[in-house]
Formats: sequence, C-alpha cells, structure tokens
Amino acid sequence: MKIPEPLLPLFEAGVITDVVRPLMAGKEASVYLVRAQDELRCAKVYKSATERSFRQRSQYSEGRTVRNSRQRRAMAKGSKYGKQLLEAAWQNAEVEWLFRLHNAGVRVPVPHHFSDDVLVMELVTDAQGEPAPRLYDIRPSHDEALALHETLIRQVVLMLCEGMVHGDLSEYNILMSGTGPVVIDLPQACDAAQNRNAARLLKRDLKNLAMYLGRFAPRLRRTRFGPEMWALYERGALFPDSELTGRFDRKSRKSDTAAVLEEIAAAAAEAHAARPQSSYAAKKEKKRQEALAEAERERERQAHKKAQAQERAAKPTPGKPPQEGGSAPRKRRRRRRRRRGGGSGKA
Repeated sequence: MKIPEPLLPLFEAGVITDVVRPLMAGKEASVYLVRAQDELRCAKVYKSATERSFRQRSQYSEGRTVRNSRQRRAMAKGSKYGKQLLEAAWQNAEVEWLFRLHNAGVRVPVPHHFSDDVLVMELVTDAQGEPAPRLYDIRPSHDEALALHETLIRQVVLMLCEGMVHGDLSEYNILMSGTGPVVIDLPQACDAAQNRNAARLLKRDLKNLAMYLGRFAPRLRRTRFGPEMWALYERGALFPDSELTGRFDRKSRKSDTAAVLEEIAAAAAEAHAARPQSSYAAKKEKKRQEALAEAERERERQAHKKAQAQERAAKPTPGKPPQEGGSAPRKRRRRRRRRRGGGSGKA
C-alpha cells in the first residue's frame, strides 16, 4: 500500500516499516494498520480542526491548563498561535491519559510513539489474532451482555478513581479483544475535578452503555449507575472495589424560591452599593434623584390645588341659600330664558 502523507515522517525515521491497510476512519482521526519493530501496530492520524466533525470541544477541554502564561493568553485570545497550542493540547491529552490509565489497570491500548500528529499504539486483536471488532459489531447473548456491562462499569470506576471521565464512551469506542473489552478514543477525556461538565458526561457515558446493552438484557435500561457513581465520587467514597447497585434515590425537597430571590436581590444591592461610581455616573444619579424629588413635589402641589378647588365648590355663596337639585350652570340658563321670554321658560 502507498504510504499516506501523514505517515511519511515516521516511515523515514524508521518508526514504522510498512503500512498494511486502513483500519477505520472516525470523526477526529483515521487509523491505519502498520508494521513496526517486526510486529503489527496501529497508527492513529489526527485530523486538523478544520476537518473534524467533533463539536463542542470546549465542554471537554475545560480545566486543562498550561503553565506558560504566554501560551495561556494566546489560547484564551484564540490567535493563530493559540489555536495551534489548543490543537496540540487536544492530541496530547489522549497520550497522557493512555499512559495514566494503563498504569492504573484500565484496559486501554498501550501507546508506543507520538509525533507529527500521529500516535502509534498497540493493536487490539480478537481471539483469532485479527483486529478486534467494535462492541457495535457484535450481538451478545443476555448473559454475555450482563457480564460485559459489569466489566465496563468496573473500567469506568477505575477511570473515575484516576480522576478521569471518558466523555464519549459508547458502543463505537469499545473494542472486543480476545480477553475482554478495551476502551479507546480518549482525546475528549476530561478531568473529573476540574471540569464542570464531568458529572453530566459521566452519566451520559453510562447511559449509552445501558441503552445499547439493554437491547440484549432489558433490565440494564433501568439501572442508574451514573448518579450513584458520581455521588460516591463527590463524597470521596468511590474506590476500585466499591460495590455498586445501579439504584439511586435522589433526596429532594421543595425549593424556597422566595428566599432565593431575596438573597439574589440583597446581593445585587450590596454589590451596587459597594461599586465605586465615576464622576459622570455620580452626577447622572444626582440629577435622577433631583428629578424624582421635583416630580414628587409637583404631585403634591397638584393634589393641594385640587383639594382647594373642591373645598371652594362645596362652600355656599354668602346671602344666597343653597338650592336643591340641578347644577349651577343649568339654573343660570333657566333664569336667562325667563328674562328673555318674560315667562316661565317653558315652551
């Protein structure tokens, strides 16, 4: 097979001696079967950011930090140099996690070499020595599905005890080797203690496993290992041999919404009072207060005038007894008609 261009530097450096064939292509990388040091391995060639279809990378990379302050500023600004750093950090994350998880006893491929956007690692094989299929490609029996689920739950526990959440665990990212399932594809793995999305991603990973294996063992769909596992992790009570039941009862109580709103309003008022104002803002606020005071005085004057008018209208005219019925303008019109007609004013 013709050697793909991304693998040429490793071929020239003698890291790999031959490219046998492509294995698979995913949303973030392409994988090739290669020969290195007289054994078969796989080479994962990462796609560039413009070619990947993996979205919402920020929710996975939150909490990943670099020591160099210049690099941190460039990454935060999103400059060309910063984007290159982000891309390198995205790829290096998988290599770092593979080493850590392998040392922790998690079943992951063993990494051998990483350079020029290519990761050379162990080839996971089935019982016949062929490249292992994905979990999606097999159809386990009821008992096999239960056993697989239990094994994978233990793998997730080991990862979480190491402080890591896979973030994209599903039937497509698990290889079925001759000795059991192997977890692959870790660039999106996140730090459980530093990433605010870790709990949600963990629950989604375990739900994916339950929904897929639940096709063959329906009772798995009712399990709630995600919330149970995360609750133990938050309390510092999760260990590699922790017993899990798959049941989780959330203790809930009615929220005091009014009290929460009062606290928010009080905090906002306190922050506003403590915030220093510029001279322009202070003058503007003074004018606003003066306008409000003047408007209040004008309302008081208008109310006073109205009260005086009502009092004068109610006071009787001196020398004339108050007359019953009809309004004053109507009586005046009647008197004018009588004077003009000389009569009573009736037609």
